[in-house]
Formats: sequence, C-alpha cells, structure tokens
Amino acid sequence: MTAPLHEARPTANGRALPDTQQGMRRRNLARVMHAVSAEGPLSRAAVASRIGLTRAAVSTLVDELVRWGLLEELGPERPSRVGRPGSALAVSGSGPCGIGAEVGVDHLAVCAVDLRGEVRARAVRHGANRGRAPKPVVDELSALVRRVAADAEREGLWPAGLAVAVPGLVARDGHTVVHAPNLDWHGTDLGALLPADLPPTVDNEANFGALAELWLGDATPPDFLHVSAEIGIGAAVVVDGQLLRGKRGFAGELGHVPVHPEGPDCACGGRGCLEQYAGEEAVLRAAGLETREEAVLRAAGLETREDAVGLLARRAGEDHEGVRRALHDAGTALGIALTGAVNLLDPETVVLGGALAGLAPWLLPSLETELAGRTTGPACPVTVSRLGPEGPLLGAAHSVVRAVLDDPATVAERV
Repeated sequence: MTAPLHEARPTANGRALPDTQQGMRRRNLARVMHAVSAEGPLSRAAVASRIGLTRAAVSTLVDELVRWGLLEELGPERPSRVGRPGSALAVSGSGPCGIGAEVGVDHLAVCAVDLRGEVRARAVRHGANRGRAPKPVVDELSALVRRVAADAEREGLWPAGLAVAVPGLVARDGHTVVHAPNLDWHGTDLGALLPADLPPTVDNEANFGALAELWLGDATPPDFLHVSAEIGIGAAVVVDGQLLRGKRGFAGELGHVPVHPEGPDCACGGRGCLEQYAGEEAVLRAAGLETREEAVLRAAGLETREDAVGLLARRAGEDHEGVRRALHDAGTALGIALTGAVNLLDPETVVLGGALAGLAPWLLPSLETELAGRTTGPACPVTVSRLGPEGPLLGAAHSVVRAVLDDPATVAERV
C-alpha cells in the first residue's frame, strides 16, 4: 500500500483520541502502522527514525502489532556496514481487511482489500436497479458481501468493516440515503437492511471516489475537485487532504447544477441540470444511440456501463459525427458547471473520474476551453483518474483499511 504518512490524529469511532497515556499509545501505534504501510519494509530502527520515537518504544509497539497480526517480520535486512542487521517489518497480508460495496444504477459490486491495499476478492452483479425497492436490491448486495467475505476468509482475512457507496445524498448518520434520484430511493436506512454482523458506513459514491484518488492516485495534490461522471454526475471537494462535506453532508451535487435553467426536466425535480447534458444516458441520447442502445449493446455482446462508454469511445475514434458532437457538447456542459465550482473554491486541480473518464480525449478539449474562458484566475488543470469507474468501490474498501491504520488498537479485541 502506498498511501502517504499522515500526521493527523487518529480517531476512534469518529472521535479524536483523548490526550491521555492510552490515547498517546494508540496514536503511536497508528504512526508505526502508517510508516510501515507507506514506506515498508522497514526495520524497527528505521521506523523509530521516521516517527521520532526511541527504538525501545517502537519495539514495544511493533511487538503488539505483530501479535495482533497487523505487521509481520520478514527476516533480517541486508547487512549494513555498521551493527547487526535488523528484522524487516511489513504490513501483514492476512488478518483484517476492508469490505467495500457499491450500489449503482445498473450494477452491484463488492470487493475485499487487505491492509497492503491489494484486492483479494471481488463479486459483481450487472442489472438495472432503477425503480426497484431498496430491500431486494440490498438483499442481493448482502449476498455478494457474504460471498466476498467468505472468499476473503479462505485467504486468511477477516472483515474489519463494511463501507457502501451509493449514488445519492447520505445523511451524516452514515447509514441513511436521504435521496438517490437515479435509483428513486428516499429516506432509506441502509444500515437496517444490511447484515447486522457487519455494521456498514454508507457514503456518496463521489466522496469515496475522491478518497480513492487521494489515497491511490498518481501524485494527486491534497486540494482538488473530483468529478465522478457515470449515469449520474457527482463531485467531491478535497481541501488539505480532507473531504469538504458541508453542513448536512450534501456537498458536491455537481450533477444538479443548472447548466441551462429552461432545459429538460431532471429526476431531482429541477430543470436543465448538468446530468441532462453530460450524464452517460444523456450522451448516448444526444449521439442518437438511445433508441438503438439495447440492440447495439446486445449485437456487440456488451452488457455493462463500462462497455457502453467503450462503445462511445470506439464510435468517436471512428470519427462518428454524432458521437463526437455529443461528447463535445457534454464537455462544454461540464466546463460550464465546473466554472462556478472552480471560481468559488480555487482547487489546485480538477480530476475527472468515473466511467466517463474513458471518454476524456473527446470531453477535455471543450471542457478546458470553457474553464479557461470563464474562470477568473489562472487556468485550473484537469487530469484524468487512472482508477476510472473503480474509484468509488476501491475508496469504500480502503476507507475501512484506513480506519484500521488510523487506530490499530480497535482490532485487538478481535484477535
């Protein structure tokens, strides 16, 4: 796992650890875990040097982390010119893992990620969820969670938690979906529907996508605006390495920013929203593929949303005039909507993620033209996430892993 070492104080159940001897010990355990996770394998002496503790203190902490199965000793390091070689430490490939799940408009996905950041088990179900009642959808998701957890256990792992990404507004209680327009869900308590033995944390898919970009992206700065563009369009703002959630936790609804106030009706109840011009279905419709979509996808042997984007990319690469025009117009709409956010927030960069990241070569020219012509300051660079549509699912799973790294003492009672 290559996440950077953060000096932020770890938390327990969302609260800062107290300034007591026990709280200090737990913070130091977290510092050791983050150091080995970011830079390992490392010897005890190397860890002590990096976090500013004595070697004796680090040894005591390491012994606990090894006993809990969070760190493992790989054997002696290569001999140095002075002194005896130390034993190299690495994050364990067994023990706790993070279970991430995603509820999409046309799919369900679950994965297990170990403390090293490696995906060890995965399950996906493709099929429409729009308009379905929450319970049968969540029942299917729960079955996938149980399957992935069982596969992970066969790999020597056990689930430390479950995080679920959804395309909608999530209350600050971390389990209630207040409004998911593209699913037509309202006031849905997912925590009450998911397996009771693994209490979940639920969050907006764009937030998890942004966290994945922060933790796993290629040199992503700590201040950026992440756009998660698929059937719907969400966004998340990261400031100084932290999500900007807003008072009610609803920040980032870029897809429902009006681009043309008198435009078509949107599922959110508004008109002319960005999703009506740059969402995946809107682009297919503008490209003239909507009425033929099922037949085209079936003929091509394609069934997933990624493949729909692949179809658009192939047509654009073949100079299909309608597809290219639709993507140009979608990029323009994205640029208009992003202008307000960039002028208001002044991010260091904009990151385009989600499934539509695969269409970046045709979206970016008009998007960047709008940003350059409408922003008041220097042009804000736009980069493309290498995580693509995997971002929300990976972000969900890694959020559980990060919770273990931030407060490893929480797993002691499970050992």
